[in-house]
Amino acid sequence: MSKIGLFYGPEGGNVERVAKLLAEKIGFDRIVVHKVKDCEAEDVAQYSNIIMGISTLGKHTWSSDNSGNDWDIFFPKLNGLNLKGKKVALFGLGDHIAYADFFVDSMGDLADSIILTGAEIVGQVSDEGYEFGDSRAFREDKFVGLPLDEDFEDDLTEERVENWVKLILPEFE
Repeated sequence: MSKIGLFYGPEGGNVERVAKLLAEKIGFDRIVVHKVKDCEAEDVAQYSNIIMGISTLGKHTWSSDNSGNDWDIFFPKLNGLNLKGKKVALFGLGDHIAYADFFVDSMGDLADSIILTGAEIVGQVSDEGYEFGDSRAFREDKFVGLPLDEDFEDDLTEERVENWVKLILPEFE
């Protein structure tokens, strides 16, 4: 298997912690971890198998200018990128209590951008065991990737990551 490119943002905090946990579970010899704030589109295009991680910001930031967010800076770089024939798995962090009607919405937005590149999204997850009101990342009875809540369900993260790794690795072969 070729190396997997893992791209995450923002730097620091829970998304970075989960990215490092994923790298550990997959194996540091099989994955290269990148902060999206330091990347260009070509950095993504060099991989056939890609993982991307994003957090969903709270409502207090949605109405403000959020141009400093790592992904807000990187999203435009995906425009026109051709990832046809490549596989992308997504993970997203959100708060299923305070933002139950927006749970991991940014993962859904990222999926929309990735679909436009021609890549195949893999690693969809059932909603079994999740409580939420609504989510742009929930489609056709599944999440587009792995949803995690580090605020209220951090005790479930390691098991969810382990199960997801078992789901995505065969897709990357």
